Amino acid sequence: MSQEYDLVILGGGTGGYVAAIRASQLGLKTAIVEKGKLGGTCLHKGCIPSKALLRSAEVYATTKHSEDFGVMTSEVSLNFAKVQERKEKIIDQLHKGVQHLMKQGKIDVYEGLGRILGPSIFSPMPGTISVEMNSGEENQMLIPKNVIVATGSRPRTLPGLEADADYVMTSDEALAMEEVPKSIVIVGGGVIGIEWASMLSDFGTEVTVIEYADRIIPTEDKEISKEMQRLMKKKGVKIITSAKVLPETLQKGDGVTISAEVKGEAREFKAEKILVSVGRQANVEGIGLENTEIQVEKGFISVNEYGQTKESHIYAIGDVIGGLQLAHVASHEGILAVEHIAGENPAPMDYNLVSKCIYSNPEVSSVGLTEDQAKEKGHNVKVGKFSFRAIGKALVFGESDGFVKIVADKDTDDLLGVHMIGPHVTDMISEAGLAMVLDATPWEIAHTIHPHPTLSEAIGEAALAVDGKAIHS
Repeated sequence: MSQEYDLVILGGGTGGYVAAIRASQLGLKTAIVEKGKLGGTCLHKGCIPSKALLRSAEVYATTKHSEDFGVMTSEVSLNFAKVQERKEKIIDQLHKGVQHLMKQGKIDVYEGLGRILGPSIFSPMPGTISVEMNSGEENQMLIPKNVIVATGSRPRTLPGLEADADYVMTSDEALAMEEVPKSIVIVGGGVIGIEWASMLSDFGTEVTVIEYADRIIPTEDKEISKEMQRLMKKKGVKIITSAKVLPETLQKGDGVTISAEVKGEAREFKAEKILVSVGRQANVEGIGLENTEIQVEKGFISVNEYGQTKESHIYAIGDVIGGLQLAHVASHEGILAVEHIAGENPAPMDYNLVSKCIYSNPEVSSVGLTEDQAKEKGHNVKVGKFSFRAIGKALVFGESDGFVKIVADKDTDDLLGVHMIGPHVTDMISEAGLAMVLDATPWEIAHTIHPHPTLSEAIGEAALAVDGKAIHS
């Protein structure tokens, strides 16, 4: 059986289903092929479940210190089964919401594995999709005018450190844990590694992070990395940087033992489990790319500024094209691709304007250039910083660690980047993102009246500090 469509999307994750909704709005007959569940990694194995666990960890950690707020409690205990139950309820609710959106948009959903076929009786160009149905029914043949590949990514592993049932995990296996480990070694101190380090530490796990670079969260501003390392150590997390894990030394039995080369010397680490968090790799295998002229470079599909591949009617978006592997980036790439398909003449994305977030405790958020990046690009830099310790709302929250940092050009007063670490900064970064989009100056941010008492006052004060005019420093 065959069906014709204006657009078929391979993958129903955040990028795929958002692209489908936009296509429906533009009147395109659209189908999604998804072998798992709508919502993809973000909803089922990434953003949402991990943040649900992080919230439970935050509540647990706060409750253990409730006396600081004058709230006297009896002994606080953790019911991890309830934590996981709450996570699953949130996922289920959001999953039903995505399913409703597909029905509302009259978007056909095929549950199965889709593969791109080469030129055939169905089409003179590659792009016909053969769907191997999960139900075992006969393959469905979808004949689209356009295709979007949105197959996402999976956790990257290291040779010799593949996930198993008992000792070695990636984030996929960690999200399904039935109990909190007493101790863990986390290989990788990037965004995901630090989120897990923060969460498990708050749950009471003894955590050691081993990072290959000379600092954790190395893609963030150096001062943010330094502050995060200080605050993780304050929580009891052991941070080992400039360290190369040696997978061949892995021993399993009574927990796990592994060695790492740290600044030229071998050190041994023991724990109940190991979590491997060394990035994600694109799902480019088994989807028929070999039947096309599509180029794959360094494991990712090559595209132009609109998401077009070498086959002009086939686009790719999200984690599968590399770059910023973030759900909100995939969504906007999907919208951009669909609008380009529909002839809407959209403006290409400016990735420098994308806000990035780390949902650890404390949180981190940023947009634009770091101080070092700005200098490397030749800017004459000026910087303003303001600590949350001088913000009344932060003291009320009992979370006054961290700061806001603003990077600007001394000659032009252009805003170059904003970086934050502290309470609820992932909810605050959009103000900075809007300022970047509007090409605002620190002066304009400073003269935006920030209500008192709020955490956002730190942004206004940091903007004033750029020119040495902060009021409360």
